[in-house]
Amino acid sequence: MKIDRMVGCTALLILALTILPGVEAGEVLDSVKARGQLRCGVSEGIPGFSERDADGRWRGFEVDFCRAVAAAVLSDPEKVEFVPLRASARFPALQTRRIDLLLSGTTWTLTREAVLKVQFPGILFYDGQGFMVPTAAHITTLADLDGATVCVEKGTTHQRTLTAYFKVKGWSFEPLVIDSAPKAAEAFFAGRCRAYTSDAAQLAAMRLRAPEDPRAFVILPEQISREPLSPAVWGGDPEWTTVVRWVLNTLILAERHNVTRDNLDAVIAGQTNPLVWATDDDRELLAQSMGIPIRWGIRALKAVGNYGEIYERNVGRDSPLKIERGLNRLWTEGGLHYAPPID
Repeated sequence: MKIDRMVGCTALLILALTILPGVEAGEVLDSVKARGQLRCGVSEGIPGFSERDADGRWRGFEVDFCRAVAAAVLSDPEKVEFVPLRASARFPALQTRRIDLLLSGTTWTLTREAVLKVQFPGILFYDGQGFMVPTAAHITTLADLDGATVCVEKGTTHQRTLTAYFKVKGWSFEPLVIDSAPKAAEAFFAGRCRAYTSDAAQLAAMRLRAPEDPRAFVILPEQISREPLSPAVWGGDPEWTTVVRWVLNTLILAERHNVTRDNLDAVIAGQTNPLVWATDDDRELLAQSMGIPIRWGIRALKAVGNYGEIYERNVGRDSPLKIERGLNRLWTEGGLHYAPPID
């Protein structure tokens, strides 16, 4: 019940004021605020995810999430520096603090979390490793790629997964490992490989860059892995991890509760939507504990909209990609996106 939630929040407020009087931000969060700018590592020109438009402005799924975090932390979604990175340069850039937040189609793995000491705040995009082939080659199944040369990007999980999968099947292949996604796609379009393997959404994005007709290439329905793509942050600042995680959760919760960029003001005024039930004291406590200005969630939503709006605008029905949401639907609609409650 709403009354129970308010009582619980009040009790939490009293407890926090008693035992947490000196909450301080961590190293990365402090640096972002002192600099007045968020540095986001993004993919090198992947349509729908991160690319510059004709005016030089960055656009895409990854770009929108970065702007949502900047709006939450710095009160301005434009206070961002976008740093395009090859896959092999992603983690060094994060570990050396060249970037504050990595948004570059990065799969959440135990090795990366335990060995590289990075944290993954939450799943931004569910994907899987697929294969693109020339339509004229009449390749209908992965078995047709036995003995083929396959283009794959350096510094990703794809080469290892490809090797393991083909070994289990008893198939052979020749990898052509290339240092960036655009160059791997160029090599494939030039006929240097019989297939190009990457995340299925990235394949769909790169197919738009085919030199002639994108219909000359087809993405096979088979996928050989699950790829939970997550923002990544340096592991030494749990406060920063919390901020990024809850910006993402808020975008998901907003869609769950039918809060959009257009109706947000009306929802706030009505005070009947579960997303805005918290009292002013609750909001002040949360913001202070996170080390960011109050109304951070409202700013994030005003900047980019809820998760569904971001998806459809960049890669879904309102985009050239028109990728079905599938696993990226809310759990109430048969997908996997689910966010914990704020209180």
